[in-house]
Amino acid sequence: MHSYSKDSISKFTGTGVALVTPFKTDGSIDWQGLEALIHHVIIGKVEFVVSMGTTGEAATLSEAERFSIIDFTVKTVNGKIPVVAGFGGNNTQALKESIGRYHFNGVDAILSASPYYNKPTQEGIYHHYMAIDSISPLPIILYNVPGRTSSNIEANTTLRIAKDAKHVIAIKEASGNFVQCMRIIQGADPDFLVVSGDDIFTMPMIAFGMRGVISVVANYAANDFSEMVRCGIKGDFITAQSLHYKLLDFMELIFKEGNPGGIKSALKHGGICGDSLRLPLWKVSDELDNKIQLAVAEINN
Repeated sequence: MHSYSKDSISKFTGTGVALVTPFKTDGSIDWQGLEALIHHVIIGKVEFVVSMGTTGEAATLSEAERFSIIDFTVKTVNGKIPVVAGFGGNNTQALKESIGRYHFNGVDAILSASPYYNKPTQEGIYHHYMAIDSISPLPIILYNVPGRTSSNIEANTTLRIAKDAKHVIAIKEASGNFVQCMRIIQGADPDFLVVSGDDIFTMPMIAFGMRGVISVVANYAANDFSEMVRCGIKGDFITAQSLHYKLLDFMELIFKEGNPGGIKSALKHGGICGDSLRLPLWKVSDELDNKIQLAVAEINN
């Protein structure tokens, strides 16, 4: 079982933002855009940021670029809120080596998606995470996103890892399977955090016991989204519900043609950074881009 204090775990309740990586039109990293984005979400009162998740296009960045982006994020955040760094992979040994090459100065936790593409069994997933746990210098947040990995971390596997691993403090659950999420909450130690990985399901998930979210939508709608989550956690579902419905159209549009194309369109219209992506990802269609522009204007009213 982990040996972390309640304080070290409570800092990951509320809203974390899975930061996008802004690019210039030539595909290079837009550092000014990233700085503007980080300031925007801090002003929007999010509780923490996640650097180098799926939304940050980690898959199309080199290790050197990923490390530079985490470093830059830590420097820009400047201790105001916690920083979580994404370290996932489907080659356990290579992932251990990558974690060993990074210094983790100023980073508060690791977010690690389960192995994708090679479709491990539950036993394989368990041993993968135990291997990462054995060398991790920091608390670990598991990440279950079967729609991207093609393998689900079942509730019993999550509970087993939570019990046996020294560093695992939480899971980001993006399976969309409410009963599975309930089984984790019901079966885990009260200190084990379960947070949503689905923006649109976050409010109902908080109602049944989740204590936060790692959000895409909050890259732009940081203020409203983080307030919705805070209200839900303290049991004010009347306010949380009204904010949920204020954001509903926006949340649906953002994911219509994939992530992070949609949220980058919103950030472009909001004047925070451009909407360039790295291949194989592509910008949203003009039709969706126009709808997102209207939704951004609506949120700002």
